[in-house]
Amino acid sequence: MSLERGPVSSLHLAVALDGAGWHPAAWREPDAQPDRLFTPAYWTGLAQQAERGLLDFITIEDGLDLQSDDRSGRDERTDRVRGRLDAVLIAARVAPVTRHIGLVPTAITTHTEPFHLSKAIATLDYVSGGRAGVRVQVAGRADTAAHFGRREIPPLSLERFTDPDVQRLVTEHFDEAADYVEVLRRLWDSWEDGAEIRDVATGRFIDRDRLHYTDFEGRWFSVKGPSITPRPPQGQPVVAALGHATVPYRLVARSADVGFVTPRDRQHAAEIVTEIQGEQEAAERQVAHLFGDLVVFLDDSPAAARARRDRLDELAGAEYTSDAHIFAGTPAELADLLLDWHEAGLTGFRLRPAALPHDLVQITGGLVPELQRRESFRAGYRAAGWPATLRGLLGLRRPANRYARVDA
Repeated sequence: MSLERGPVSSLHLAVALDGAGWHPAAWREPDAQPDRLFTPAYWTGLAQQAERGLLDFITIEDGLDLQSDDRSGRDERTDRVRGRLDAVLIAARVAPVTRHIGLVPTAITTHTEPFHLSKAIATLDYVSGGRAGVRVQVAGRADTAAHFGRREIPPLSLERFTDPDVQRLVTEHFDEAADYVEVLRRLWDSWEDGAEIRDVATGRFIDRDRLHYTDFEGRWFSVKGPSITPRPPQGQPVVAALGHATVPYRLVARSADVGFVTPRDRQHAAEIVTEIQGEQEAAERQVAHLFGDLVVFLDDSPAAARARRDRLDELAGAEYTSDAHIFAGTPAELADLLLDWHEAGLTGFRLRPAALPHDLVQITGGLVPELQRRESFRAGYRAAGWPATLRGLLGLRRPANRYARVDA
């Protein structure tokens, strides 16, 4: 499937929302709101703040297990934020109180069914007026599999990550995710546009000829279709995926509209872009956007940002590490970095605020105006000639329906 690129602004920005922030001690900051983490007002407030900054979209983290500092299993810690609300339901709650910003909840593909997710994201697209997306993610922890009892996943560790058996399992997870996305897209297309006639005089609500079986048969899924939800306003909501290495890069290249990557520097960013472009050519499709992920500590001076990071590390009892590049400095310094990496081929950035709401406010009130002064970021949401949807905001055309008759 080829995705056509339309006119886009020079830089795209998103934020990744996770609990009280990405630093494990963020909930202990003076301006943190740990008592509101499980309330609607907390999430609507963050989304509205992001929208005031004209950001493209927010992503909302999720999982099927308790958060853990140990990536291979539970850590039993009690000094960290533990527990989540469902990301899709958060997005549905946020949708009515926002107007422009895209809403991209995380969904786990390893233990869930694409039919259920397809109608949930289609519903979100209707509720938001065409601003829905979904970030697909795999789950490789053994304790997560135990919640469902349908498959066994052996305990994994970073020390064994390069073992052939572990790499085979990782490849299977991402191949399953690619099939999952294919089923999502087929289900979203299973109703043609205009399939709902709603003709009271004739008594016909739908045109049955415009509903189609998906007839997907694969190793992991057998899905007849059609969906029970009419085709979403965007045709197909935006699909995003995070990749750190070749196997997940293939998922980005084969299946996603937006890819999140974690470069260390400008040269690494260029190497990642080149590798994914090679995967795109092999798959005969084009990923419209590649976003670089960064964790950000932002303050009015570099010293203040570093001091805040050091204070949070002390509270956490360990130096904070991440799969993504960690930046501590001023909004102007971050603008320098983003524009430098942008020249390496990244079309946008997904920023992970280290502490909420502090770093989100610094993004919307400091970084965005700085980029606007440099004429590198939009001054408003509407792009001439493009619909007020997430696809329109990203410059992505609405996909043609694969099942539609040629004469239609």
